Amino acid sequence: MDGVHGSVVEIRARSTTVRTNDNIDIIVPNSSFITTNVVNLNHNDDIVRFKIPVGVHYDSDMDVVEKALLEAAANCENVVKDPAPGVRLMGFGDSSVDLELRVWTNSLYHRPNLLRSQVNKEIWRSFKKYGIQIPYPQRDVHLIQ
Repeated sequence: MDGVHGSVVEIRARSTTVRTNDNIDIIVPNSSFITTNVVNLNHNDDIVRFKIPVGVHYDSDMDVVEKALLEAAANCENVVKDPAPGVRLMGFGDSSVDLELRVWTNSLYHRPNLLRSQVNKEIWRSFKKYGIQIPYPQRDVHLIQ
């Protein structure tokens, strides 16, 4: 709600206490729940999808990139196998082909940055294994004299 992520730890008549991942308690007036959108990541189910963006060099073999990304997801202990992870080519950036690894978890939905970190480490290892380059931004400069 309003950029605050956490778990509800107490509901009272006039306010609700939400504890963030940093162990900070935020007391929210209950009226805020009526006037503000509230996103509940696991309202009906404990499985949540995360989208991990990644850019690769334009010379990359997209079949190998997809294989490496799916292997990285499979090597992450907090990513579930069903539903299966997926890879989507999202666009063509200035310096990279932009992809998205989509993974599901039922254990770290409340700690999204930890999950992203674990998946990104596996992507790094997998890209090193397959020789896939993550490009640096490049610019062509033309000097006119």
